[in-house]
Amino acid sequence: MANPHLTAGSVWRLHHAEREIARLTVTGTDMPWTHARVGTLPGFEEFRSVFAEQELAVDEEDWDRLDTCDARIREALTMTFPDGSPVAEFMLHIHADNTAGWRWHDEPFAEPTTEPDH
Repeated sequence: MANPHLTAGSVWRLHHAEREIARLTVTGTDMPWTHARVGTLPGFEEFRSVFAEQELAVDEEDWDRLDTCDARIREALTMTFPDGSPVAEFMLHIHADNTAGWRWHDEPFAEPTTEPDH
């Protein structure tokens, strides 16, 4: 059975502090990535520079900077599925041309663990 959240035209929502700041209208999938057109709303511009920095980090293959951008995005923003339920964890890229690609998971990503010093 096809996932109804991935149907072309489905709308995912991006939020900051309970305020909807963008609508992501699904245009297709290339699993595990979902692709969309982005409709920005008031409040989105505050985050455009983070997405631009993220895109530059990918272009320059600066993986540490990419990880930092991804963490900043996930700390500040939340996503909801088209049915309004929360997305537990996601990796979102919004490009300068107002297209997006993201992956998500039904459960939060595991926090990195460190071995205790003995």
